[in-house]
Amino acid sequence: MKTLIFGISIAAIVLLSSARAFDKMKTEKPVNSETQFHKGLIPSEEDMANALKEALQVGSTNAANALHKPGGYLDDPIIKIPFPPDAMEVANRLRQIGLGPQVDKFIETMNRGAEDAAAKAAPIFIDAIKGMTLTDAKNILLGPDNSATTYFRNKTSNALFSAFSPEIKASLDKMGATKNWTQITTSYNKLPFHKPVQTDLVKYATDKALDGLFVKVADQEKSIRKNTVNPNQVSGNLKKVFDWAAGMK
Repeated sequence: MKTLIFGISIAAIVLLSSARAFDKMKTEKPVNSETQFHKGLIPSEEDMANALKEALQVGSTNAANALHKPGGYLDDPIIKIPFPPDAMEVANRLRQIGLGPQVDKFIETMNRGAEDAAAKAAPIFIDAIKGMTLTDAKNILLGPDNSATTYFRNKTSNALFSAFSPEIKASLDKMGATKNWTQITTSYNKLPFHKPVQTDLVKYATDKALDGLFVKVADQEKSIRKNTVNPNQVSGNLKKVFDWAAGMK
């Protein structure tokens, strides 16, 4: 009987000591997040936010640089800006009468304008990164694989449109494409039995340019999440945070 009582007493002491130790842990200052992180523990919110901001800066810069070069849009079949679909009959009619080269030049001009405008993207993305909250970072890391791209689209679309539009318009004007487009559509709209073409060329080209930009940002996000991005461009902590986030899904 004395042995049983002694055993119960020891267990009670152990439990009481454990409870006190746990209470002490809750009130003490947390261990440095870097130390926790390298020991494989849950990264702090600061770790997650810093890793995500680094990822977005790398991804957005890579995307902008890839597009801001000759052929960035024009030579990529996935994001190449095509002749406006609602005016495709115009293009077909022009090709039928031997004006195919003019149609091709028109398409090239739109894409060259988008390539010029891509230089404006990185600073706008960086502003969005600076405005990111800890909650934003956590939601992106634990969300779908396109969460960062969606965040960018929501936060930067208006600013990007304002930055891209003048560049694209300048390119179209320089090549005479805007004037030619107006002449083409005006003449075409005078033909009987055809639906009038009312395409806003600059808006159309700008919208398509931004669609292509976000395709590239999404590609970069996938690469970083899967740790296939150039290791010289990202820190070890970034990879560890994304590995942790992947394990939480």
